[in-house]
Amino acid sequence: MFQPVPVFVGLRYSLAREHSFFVSFITWVSLLGVALGVAILIIVLSVMNGLGSELRDRLLSLSAHANLSAGGAAIEDWRKRIQQLRGAPELVGAAPYLDTDAMLSRQPAMSGAIVRGIDPELETQVSTIADSMREGKLSDLQPGQNRIILGRMLAYQLEVGVGDTVTVMTPGSGEAGRGQGGIVPILREFYVSGIFEVGLQEHDSSLALIDLEDAETLRGLSGPSGIRLRFDDVLKAPALAQIAASRLEPGLHLRDWTQDNEAYFRAIRIEKTMMALILMLIVAVAVFNIAAALVMVVSDKRTDIAILRTLGMSPRAVLAVFMTQGVLIGWVGTAIGVAVGLAVALHVPYLEQALDLHIMDPDVYYISAIPSETRPGDVLSIALAALALTFVATIYPALQASKTQPAEALRYE
Repeated sequence: MFQPVPVFVGLRYSLAREHSFFVSFITWVSLLGVALGVAILIIVLSVMNGLGSELRDRLLSLSAHANLSAGGAAIEDWRKRIQQLRGAPELVGAAPYLDTDAMLSRQPAMSGAIVRGIDPELETQVSTIADSMREGKLSDLQPGQNRIILGRMLAYQLEVGVGDTVTVMTPGSGEAGRGQGGIVPILREFYVSGIFEVGLQEHDSSLALIDLEDAETLRGLSGPSGIRLRFDDVLKAPALAQIAASRLEPGLHLRDWTQDNEAYFRAIRIEKTMMALILMLIVAVAVFNIAAALVMVVSDKRTDIAILRTLGMSPRAVLAVFMTQGVLIGWVGTAIGVAVGLAVALHVPYLEQALDLHIMDPDVYYISAIPSETRPGDVLSIALAALALTFVATIYPALQASKTQPAEALRYE
């Protein structure tokens, strides 16, 4: 017999085979319930983390980590400002942009879009649009050539392809855009030189790219409306953007990606939290089973408890015996759940290939494979929550066992 005695007795009760079939069945169901709940929680949260990261990457494929703007006015000295930004901590690149709300048409189709003027050479420093080109190249955009690159869904809506022309209509500005009847729209023909697809509806169906100088002419401005920034670590971008902006003279408004896409990521956080709470109910059900099994064990072992008490075991030691039994079930179940959950979560794409499963049809979804991103913090939180619940479940049965009176339990023995 090893010490301490309560732990030794608790382990003997857990591993002994003298329990009734029903008690043993409930015990195994409880253990498997804890393992199943923990494993499913790890897998689901890993997939949701992967989907969140995938969404973030797609959102930022054309949107930089932060942007500096002048409130709609032109930044005439933008080259000087970009030069001042050079050397900022972890800054990868900076590029100008000029967004214009426009109506694109090619008879009989018409669609609203954001026409973004970019510098093709600097744009590759802040976005991955060059890697998303399906037809044509980003370098095809040349000043004065009136060339335009469309998102795949936008091109589909307009029924155009590379080599076709589209009419870009924007509200007139200044005296040139005003007539006797009010504002006169500006119409310009653009030649479709490329098509991109980033896999996000927001970009593919409503964004068109033109050269920055063409955008300035279209908008009637003498410079871009903002400067976009990209950093090494997207998660540190809000703080790094503040440091970079401090190198410039006041006057530009700073906005980072967490502010631009706040609604998306707040929705993901809420869904992740609610999913975790719902799935934790599986563990909770298993915990109730542990409590029920321990109550029946205490009832079955009243005589043994009375004998241990007459031999000098204290109520606290009896409490430790049955808490050991309940905690052992929780620990073993949690360990199995963590092992199974990690094994599946870390190999989700490989399991899809091995089992020839296509849960996300590439003809319907932009994401063809289920992404998975396992975070140690999530795994640790799930394991600790499961252990805490199983520990709490042992308190009531163990207290009832510690209150057993030897004389009363042995009266009819």
